[in-house]
Amino acid sequence: MSFREFLGNTATVTRLRESVAAERVPQSMILAGPRGAGKYTLALMLARVVNCKGGPDGGPIVTDGLPDFCGRCLNCVKIGEAANLEEKVAEAVEAREDLREADKKDTRILIQTHPDVLVIPPDPPQLLIKLGQVRQVIHAAYYRPPVEARRSFFIFTSAAFMKEAANSLLKVLEEPPAYATLILLAENPQELLPTIRSRAVTHRLGALPSGELETLLGVRRPELKPAERALVARLAEGAVGRALGFDLAAWLQSRQDALILLRTALREPDYSTLFRTTEAYRAGAEGQEKTTNLLRVLGSLFEDLLLTHAGTPQLIRNIDMAGELGQLAQGINVDWLDGAAYALGQVQSGMRRNLLRSLSLDAMALSLPER
Repeated sequence: MSFREFLGNTATVTRLRESVAAERVPQSMILAGPRGAGKYTLALMLARVVNCKGGPDGGPIVTDGLPDFCGRCLNCVKIGEAANLEEKVAEAVEAREDLREADKKDTRILIQTHPDVLVIPPDPPQLLIKLGQVRQVIHAAYYRPPVEARRSFFIFTSAAFMKEAANSLLKVLEEPPAYATLILLAENPQELLPTIRSRAVTHRLGALPSGELETLLGVRRPELKPAERALVARLAEGAVGRALGFDLAAWLQSRQDALILLRTALREPDYSTLFRTTEAYRAGAEGQEKTTNLLRVLGSLFEDLLLTHAGTPQLIRNIDMAGELGQLAQGINVDWLDGAAYALGQVQSGMRRNLLRSLSLDAMALSLPER
């Protein structure tokens, strides 16, 4: 594996490799781009190429005239073990659940497959970067210089920080150790404090055209039919990683439930169907994941309704249901869509506060007709 396998965003990847060649790797940076664009993959690649020992001089190898990682040396292998982030987070959460109740409270989720590379994901169940996580980063950055690597890396996989955590991060961003690099991954950098953004170099990963994604899917996912490839390419929003791993069956199931909420709001309501549907989102980690997927689908439907209402249906993502979206759009206006987006945000906020998910979804569906 090497940088050659990173699809798209050649200019951004080249700039990062050039910074490694010039030994000018930023001490703090933001990798911005849509979900699934490859931000986490690129962050790990950067950590690997900086610390690779596979070259003839004990440094990184060279491909296309620029530094690359070998994927075989001990540093490359250990850092690469963190690639499956979801699996590693699930293991860490399970390990925390096995602790005594007194210890669970003070234990934060961190991923570390290499002693000098620390990955900081949002801590469940609120899915926020918390103060305890940032404190451990500060301690490691200042008091644990790299022991196996040339440079330490701290990778925050989300821009969703608790206020206290974001403020605490400022210190290490203002005066980072010379041997450490902090990388913040963000779908929307505006979610980060201006004081954080001003202290970090931002590199953006752009979306690939849907036509290119369709072609790629034809090669990488031949099991998809042409219509399915076209749909996945639109739903992936130009993100290569998201397109290649897109679970179309799960999306369609979530969309069926989302449509029940929309039809309850915009047509003759069937409350019994609504309540049976939302009951499945009540409890447990599985319910949380289902709710997250449902809200993501609802967001895409609201955007498609806005595009349809604005007279640009050719831009919608759910291209297989353009007809129904056109019918639903006839009963709404911009104020309704604005209220719907606000209601969606309220449910997302409620999830972070552990509000009962089924009741939150019911309340949103029942409040939409009034907006």
